Amino acid sequence: MGCDGGTIPRRDELVRMKKKPEQKDKDAERQFRWKHCTITQERLRKPIVMCGLGRLYSKQNVIECLLEKDKMPESCAHIKSLKDVKDLKLTANPAYDSDRDDKSAEFICALIGLEMSGQFRFVALWTCGCVFSERALKEVKDKTCSSCQTPFSEQDVVILNGSDEDVDLMRTRLDARVARLKAEKKAKADKKAKAKAESTVTSTATSSEAATNPDAEQPGPSSKPSTSGKPGGSSSLKPIIPNKRALISDKIGDDPMFKKSKQDYSVAKDPNATDVYKSLFTTHESEKDQQRAHWVTYNPFYN
Repeated sequence: MGCDGGTIPRRDELVRMKKKPEQKDKDAERQFRWKHCTITQERLRKPIVMCGLGRLYSKQNVIECLLEKDKMPESCAHIKSLKDVKDLKLTANPAYDSDRDDKSAEFICALIGLEMSGQFRFVALWTCGCVFSERALKEVKDKTCSSCQTPFSEQDVVILNGSDEDVDLMRTRLDARVARLKAEKKAKADKKAKAKAESTVTSTATSSEAATNPDAEQPGPSSKPSTSGKPGGSSSLKPIIPNKRALISDKIGDDPMFKKSKQDYSVAKDPNATDVYKSLFTTHESEKDQQRAHWVTYNPFYN
């Protein structure tokens, strides 16, 4: 019948029990999430980006999925452009060696040096992309980034690789952040349109006024009303100063030397010139019948 010779069977050999499901290694799963891209499950490659829910991606994989939308998984459907991801400013771990040590983290907290391996909660700022441990960020009371001095609000803090509850919180913050950006963009557009409308109305009013009263003085930087200087005194306009060039031309026209320089001027016809002065010129009556050469062309060698 067997079982002789002092053999004692164990209970698991006699009774067949249902096998328990294989349990996941939580440490291995945690390390995998912090070292691999959420889209392709490949090793993270720089530059590394995050989405509004706190998941990590290789930027190259995100760009490829945006170009070919069929590759984008449903869990990442909220990423519609590169504006929906943020480049992370990570601090390298000086003790990390990818060839020999795969258990240590590649990046650390920039403030207190904790490894970004998933054992400690890490957060990133959406405004600047700097990454810190949650413990270090809570110690900083000022709402200014300790690395780049960029101001941020509570809505800009994104928990990296958080739990399901953290993902729900990040989704709420993401919706609030998108709504705030839309409101700011709309307000800026309305302000710009209002300023443009005011400038159009001003220019239209100025042109209509000029068309109604063409003799009115146009406003300009040089037209300034002068006041009498006494309290309660009425303003008076500046006297009109004639053009300096016109004054100079009038004086030149009255000058007798200027009149003599004209082409239609003749000494013989000048009533103010004396007869002795007129006899010096060839236009005089005494010079018309002169047989010898003129004094200008006179040469003693030929007379």
